[in-house]
Parts: sequence; structure tokens; C-alpha cells
Amino acid sequence: MTIQEAQNAVDQWIKTIGVRYFSELTNMAVLTEEVGELARVMARKYGDQSFKAGEKDNLGEEMADIFWVLCCLANQTGVDLTEEFRKSIEKKTKRDATRHKENEKLK
Repeated sequence: MTIQEAQNAVDQWIKTIGVRYFSELTNMAVLTEEVGELARVMARKYGDQSFKAGEKDNLGEEMADIFWVLCCLANQTGVDLTEEFRKSIEKKTKRDATRHKENEKLK
């Protein structure tokens, strides 16, 4: 599935099952909540915390939830994530062409 196909799939789901989009501000709050859920799993899996009874290692699920809400926000605000991601890679490639290779901390 491409990014554009994902945006379209989310839009179709919202329009047929989800009734309507939440407001942009609500979706921003939901995105923040989902990032927090990912942070919790990361802290338990890779950090110093342990999973509580009943918690599970659902790293991929939490990442997918973030992507879902990001697609919602993109759809609501007219953002083509495919194009914006392409531009982001281009920007980072130009800006950081030698930066990381020359970073002593990364050697």
C-alpha cells in the first residue's frame, strides 16, 4: 500500500464507518495521545521500565495508530503526504549530505 492509498483508505473508512472526521484539533490531541502510547511501549521494551500485568508489546500497532491519525489530519488539511515526504527526503539529503558522516559522535 502506498502512502496515497493509505490516505484514501482512511478517508473511505471515515466516510463509511466513522461517520465523519473529528475536528482537526481533536485529531491533534488524539495524535499526541497515540505518540504517548508509543512512548510507553518504547520505555518498557527498550528503556528501564518493565511491562505491567496485562500490558503487551504492541509496538507496531501503536505506530500504525499514529499513522492513521496522521492520515486523518493530512486528509482534513489537504496535505499530500506522499509529496511532502518526498520533499522532506530531498531537504534532508541536501542539508545533511555530509553532516552525519562528519559527526565524530557517530563514528
